[in-house]
Amino acid sequence: MQNIIPTEKIIERLRYENPWWVTKEIPKTYSLMSKRLYFDLFYPFVIERSIKRALVLMGPRRVGKTVMLFHCIDNLLKEGVNPHKVFFIGIDNPIYVNLGLEDILSLCKESLAIKNLDGAFVFFDEIQYLKDWERHLKVLVDSHPETKFIVSGSAAAALKWHSTESGAGRFTDFLLPPLTFQEYIHLKKLDHLIYDGEIQYGNKNRQYCLTHDIKELNKEFVNYLNFGGYPEVVLSDKIQSDMGRYVKNDIVDKVLLRDLPSLYGIKDVQELNRFFTYIAYNTGNEFSYETMSKESGIQKDTLKKYLEYLEAAFLIKVLNKVGINAKRLKRITSFKVYLTNPSLRTALFSPITDTDQEMGNMVETAVLSQWMHREQLDLTYARWKEGRKEGEVDLVLVDDKSYKPVWGVEIKWSNRYYDKPQELKSLLSFCKENKFESALTTSIDQLGLKEIEGIKLTFLPASIYAYNIGEITLRLKTTN
Repeated sequence: MQNIIPTEKIIERLRYENPWWVTKEIPKTYSLMSKRLYFDLFYPFVIERSIKRALVLMGPRRVGKTVMLFHCIDNLLKEGVNPHKVFFIGIDNPIYVNLGLEDILSLCKESLAIKNLDGAFVFFDEIQYLKDWERHLKVLVDSHPETKFIVSGSAAAALKWHSTESGAGRFTDFLLPPLTFQEYIHLKKLDHLIYDGEIQYGNKNRQYCLTHDIKELNKEFVNYLNFGGYPEVVLSDKIQSDMGRYVKNDIVDKVLLRDLPSLYGIKDVQELNRFFTYIAYNTGNEFSYETMSKESGIQKDTLKKYLEYLEAAFLIKVLNKVGINAKRLKRITSFKVYLTNPSLRTALFSPITDTDQEMGNMVETAVLSQWMHREQLDLTYARWKEGRKEGEVDLVLVDDKSYKPVWGVEIKWSNRYYDKPQELKSLLSFCKENKFESALTTSIDQLGLKEIEGIKLTFLPASIYAYNIGEITLRLKTTN
């Protein structure tokens, strides 16, 4: 199909998207924005040239992928890379609609009158708008071994499946999740609330980030639950006052009404939208296909597909159930569903306060979203019924080799159990069954160790626990 847009118009657009070809710097709008803490993890992959691979930056909408690409460009320019060797192309612009990646690169060379792309860095933003993008990209990686290709995309489903299947050995995936609570504190310049301390866990003392002011940290934590997943929202009171419009229009509607239907040929877009709203309202609850089908009026097979699509688009996380000894259950009849970002719920409904009954589920959702960065971990929850005994533990990590539980955590937004630890019957049963000598429970603001029935329970404010998951994840990723 012939491109009806004149070549000079496309070149004009390329020059507009790449102002550093002339100015030698990125636009102020981007250079003034704070870097996410994940930048330091991502950038080494950008400059890694010994492995001939394209770098695929994935993640939900509005978590700062485009900004991260511009921060990379900024670094490259500051490190002395020739501005004429750095290219940025936003594939979602309709001007490129009938062009392949190779065609666009030819126009880049033409606009700068350069012969080749050796040593160049090429950034393709929103790559999912190009049909068969992974095939095109694979060809580029093979035919331009001296060029580094970095692409981003938010319709994660397509990206995830395609990049694993057809990009084997050619692509490196990097997931940029919603803002962690640690990053939120950092972005809001509230690091002074945190200090390096230690907590007692079992018989050992562990290094842990603690706070001087739990009241203030909790105030920020509630704010994070409501508005914290998206960098732009955190820094703008204007967007916070109209959260529904911003997040709903920009994230939910685009993913549900545009990205997913176009990727999977979903016919009934309104049904998908209703289903997502139903899940979002009930984030953190246990579901079964039976009850889901009954309550939503959607057939089971369709439900399974919708859950798969929503999870692949980074809107939800499905947590599977294990028994008291963390054995996999033969038939998966029930499971928990969480939003990947608690502030999505606020956007769809309304902000919550720290005394609302939804607080428990929102705190659980927030804690789980901190773990999103550690995709390889086998996180589950335990639920069992044996004779008269039944119980549940909110979060259980299972060792993927031995299939044994590594730890269990009770996530509470309450101080009650600090005073009455004997009421944590499920957690105590779980510990005894698995010969655990210690476990962790969150609270509102109580911190300390209680021993009950020979088991040492560490109590930690939920906000501190959430902060530390993000901090530990970043540290582990940096040292690996």
